[in-house]
Amino acid sequence: MAKLINKATLKKFVPVNALNQDNFDELASKTYLEEIPAGATIFKTGDTDKKSIYLVEGEVELSAEDGLKTTIKSGTSQATHALSTLQPRKHTAIAKTKCKVTMIDGDLLDILMTWDQISGIEVDDITLHDYMDEDEGGDWMTKILQSKAFLQIPAANIQAMFMRMQEVPVRAGEIIIKEGDVGDYYYIIKSGKCKVTKPSKNANEFKLATLNQGDAFGEEALLSEAKRNANIMMETDGVLMRLSKEDFIQLLKEPILNWITNEAAEKMVADGAGVWIDVRLESEYSNNGFTGAMNIPLYMMRINADKLDPSKTYILYCDTGRRSSAAAFLLSERGLSAYCLKGGLSGRG
Repeated sequence: MAKLINKATLKKFVPVNALNQDNFDELASKTYLEEIPAGATIFKTGDTDKKSIYLVEGEVELSAEDGLKTTIKSGTSQATHALSTLQPRKHTAIAKTKCKVTMIDGDLLDILMTWDQISGIEVDDITLHDYMDEDEGGDWMTKILQSKAFLQIPAANIQAMFMRMQEVPVRAGEIIIKEGDVGDYYYIIKSGKCKVTKPSKNANEFKLATLNQGDAFGEEALLSEAKRNANIMMETDGVLMRLSKEDFIQLLKEPILNWITNEAAEKMVADGAGVWIDVRLESEYSNNGFTGAMNIPLYMMRINADKLDPSKTYILYCDTGRRSSAAAFLLSERGLSAYCLKGGLSGRG
C-alpha cells in the first residue's frame, strides 16, 4: 500500500513550502512516496507527464540530449526543486541508487499555488480603480464603463454583459461572499454599500474596505479557479448586478487577455519591445527564471502594478499560464499592455 509522505519532508520542497497551511494540508493528503530501484528510468527526454517529481532519498542522474550529465543527491539544495521541471522533459532521469521520490500532480500544485497567491492579495485593492470620486455622482453603469478595464472590451461584449446580468435585491446584513467558497459570480453594486472583512486570529472580523455604488467585486476568484478570499456583507439595503462565472470568462476575461507564443515573445524581448515578468515565487524564479526577467509574484502584482512603466509591454509567465493569466488580467485591468506566455514554461519547445 502506498505511503503518504511525511509532512516535514514535504515542507522542504520548493514551492510547496510556500503554501498556506490549508492548501499545504490539501496537497499532503494526496502526496505519496514511491520507491525506485537502482538503474530504473524515472522519466525520459520528451516525456510529458505533468508531474512535479522530487527526490526524497538517494541519487538521480539527469542526462541532457547534448550528453551533459548531472547528479542530484537528496538533502542538497538542488533536491529541494523538482527534477527537470520543463515539459516536454529536457532530460532523462535514472536512479543511480535505490531512491524514494514523490510525484505531485503538476496541475494540482499549480492550482493550489494560484489559490494561495490570489488569497494573499489585500482585498481593499481588489475593487476597480478610483476613477471617479465618490461624491462626483453618476450612476453605476457610467462609473463601470469609464474604468480602464471596460475600455478594452468590445462594445458587443459589454452589451451582452448588461443583457445577461441578473438584478438581485439585497438587505443590510446579508452575506454576499463567504471566504473559502468557490467563485460563482462577478458583482457590481447598483445601489447600496458593502463591507469587506476577514476573520482575525481572535475569531472576530476586521473590516478591510467599504464598497459603494459602481464598485465591482468577485473577479479574483473567477480569474483562475481560486477560492473567495474574504467575506463581503451588505451594510445597507441595496441592489446588486451579478454575472455568472461562465459569462464573466467569455465576455470579460478572454477579450482582455492576450496570449503570445514563445517564439514571438523572445523576438519582442530581443527587439526591446517587451519585458519579461516572472509571476512565480522568488524561490521558483531563482531556480529557472529567464535571465533579465522581472520577478513580481502574483500575490504582489496589485501592489506593484502602479510602479510599472505604462509605456512598456510586459510578457508574463509561470509554469503553466494559470498564474500569469490572472496577473495579466490585473495589469490589463489597469490599462497596461500585458501578454501571457502561451502554455507557460511547460509549453516552451
